[in-house]
Amino acid sequence: MILLIVVLSSILVACSSGDESGSSEDNKEVTVWAMGEEGKLLKDFSKKFEENSDYKVDVQAIPWDQAHDKLLTAVASGNGPDVVQLGTTWVPEFAEAGALKDLSGSTGDYDSFAKENFFDGAVESMEYNDQVVGIPWYVDTRVLFYRTDLLKEVGYDEAPKTWDELKDAASKLSDRGDDMYGLDIDRNDQITPFIFAWQNGYEADLENNELNFDTPEFKEAIKYYTSYFEEGISQTQQGKDITQAFADGSKPMFFSGPWMVNIINDQAPDIKGKWATAVMPEKESNTSSMGGSVLSVFESADNPEGGMEFISYMTETETQLDWAETSNTLPSRTEAWEDPMLKDDPMFATFGKQMENAKPGLQTEQFERIAQELLGSIERITEGGADLEKELEAFNKEAQSLLEK
Repeated sequence: MILLIVVLSSILVACSSGDESGSSEDNKEVTVWAMGEEGKLLKDFSKKFEENSDYKVDVQAIPWDQAHDKLLTAVASGNGPDVVQLGTTWVPEFAEAGALKDLSGSTGDYDSFAKENFFDGAVESMEYNDQVVGIPWYVDTRVLFYRTDLLKEVGYDEAPKTWDELKDAASKLSDRGDDMYGLDIDRNDQITPFIFAWQNGYEADLENNELNFDTPEFKEAIKYYTSYFEEGISQTQQGKDITQAFADGSKPMFFSGPWMVNIINDQAPDIKGKWATAVMPEKESNTSSMGGSVLSVFESADNPEGGMEFISYMTETETQLDWAETSNTLPSRTEAWEDPMLKDDPMFATFGKQMENAKPGLQTEQFERIAQELLGSIERITEGGADLEKELEAFNKEAQSLLEK
């Protein structure tokens, strides 16, 4: 990894070392790479920016499964876009490679770049080594989805508020009979174990290269997490589709993001009025994850000024609200959450409340590899019968070695 970063950084320096003075004054096109469905929608949405500026926007929609490799190629060649959408877990990797322009010197020129505009968790995804390398575009977080009618049957008139209540309610729900579970935990979701750890007081110390996976806070959280599988409260295998299972009541609680609201409304209309969302149950805290995407200016951008103008427009409050209606993603600007469209919708208001206490994944370029190692350890504990203490000790050593590469 270090060799890759050095090589990429050297190439970027070479590609950007020429005289750029005035290079974008006559360049009225802004090239944007956006991912997945957002990229498709952004093509038409960008016309509003064109109507109110001197720039034309060329949006290239890139499938998420191709995006990482395409970005690596762009870094190596120096032929990237002006603006790129990055998932929050990708920011450290590309910032470390020198692929993202430092916007620190421009934050005073664009009001929408100010850190105080955004949730604290989103601000963490803006920065890398004291540089501002991206501006939050949209955000998401995990909350609890639950069947209000079924929870009431086991004695809960509202959502569980603590770890103890969550375990109690889930246990009672799983006791209803065969193929009945209390809480669905997506074993492929790499952020969920970290959510439990944060709630139990776990913190990494990346400044000193200490992941702290050997601390009591982390170990206790993983023990709590794995207990749901060991006690049969959560299904070890994926089983039936979560929307179907939620609708038929076999999995009456699960954690997920804002996209599930419309999915349930569309695919499970029969349970309208029988379900709700709630902020995470707490132990030391009720911390959840902060996901979403940032918009960054590529270091090799032909039109960095136009790129910053575009990002500024996309992160203005009114634009954020328009984009939320268009894309069903959630605004990164806290001010947008005062709008009745979000504030008065009980389902989405939950997400706004949860984002007041949410954190991004560990801000290291090795996060995804570390997270996958943890999921492998959890699988060996819950399905292979591995000793939790020994498995986590081995995981901690492997994770530390990844961090130090």
